[in-house]
Amino acid sequence: MQLLNHPLSTAVDAGPETTESDSKVVDMAKSCIQDDGRQLADVHDPPVDVYVQGGLDVDAAAKTIDVDPFHIRKFFEPLRVADVCDGMDGIGYFNIGNVSQEIRPLWLGMKFWGVAFTMRCVPSNKPMWKLESTEDVVNAHGLWFDKMGNATRGFQEKLQPGHVVVTDVGSADNVGFWGSENTLSVLERGGVGIITNGQCRDTGEVTLQKTPVCCKSRGRTIIPGRIESVEMQTTIGIGGAQVRPGDIVGCDDDGLVVVPIEVAKEVALHAKEVLLADMRARRRRYDKLGMAHDDTVDTDAIDRYYAELG
Repeated sequence: MQLLNHPLSTAVDAGPETTESDSKVVDMAKSCIQDDGRQLADVHDPPVDVYVQGGLDVDAAAKTIDVDPFHIRKFFEPLRVADVCDGMDGIGYFNIGNVSQEIRPLWLGMKFWGVAFTMRCVPSNKPMWKLESTEDVVNAHGLWFDKMGNATRGFQEKLQPGHVVVTDVGSADNVGFWGSENTLSVLERGGVGIITNGQCRDTGEVTLQKTPVCCKSRGRTIIPGRIESVEMQTTIGIGGAQVRPGDIVGCDDDGLVVVPIEVAKEVALHAKEVLLADMRARRRRYDKLGMAHDDTVDTDAIDRYYAELG
């Protein structure tokens, strides 16, 4: 089975060589439309569509299945990254989506799950010119983008509540896209996190603000003369993991994971049971040790959450 991707959709081609494993993916997609499908044109722009095409009998030669990733992300909210990794392993997605541990949450205690909004930058092959005044130094970013172009200009207007902005800087060294001010623009639009394989600067302020940023390292320098932004809402790679617009991405203190939207709900439901089993086992240990219960062993809260989610 071949997965054909473009920024707004995923085409699942179930051809004559479809395997039993492939059929499982198609069955899962059909289940998604029964459980979570909705007409996204009136809800989200752009939608994430799953197209089931080819020779497999799926009631018609081709179907369009609307899957709302902003609804599916809710199934991940209580989960730990470890639970989700177990769920991915459980469906045979070993090591798929595991982001390199070089990319880490900037501060301890960070946790988020969201829908990927992707941005791609590349190392610049042109230097920044000498600036003639203090005013120009202050406005260096604007001057740079005015001359070089900025394919991600106005990206904030495209963000929706629940988005995670995932930024590939093309292995550029000693630079990043994010700092203490522009990260807040993501939160203003309802974004829940930022992930980059580059640097983040102003990290003292980012930590003070508790802005949820995962990055490769702390930095100091600005964009001009170092990177150029070339496109957004396209397939990118981050820390050895493929990320497409609409995939589910998340982090906690253990690291980061990317879950392909086609399998996201299945993974989440497996991961929920992993979490509950672990909570019950830990609660028994708490009782033997005379430890007071805390939120991490409150299975009733998890059961209520999923019951309300439906």
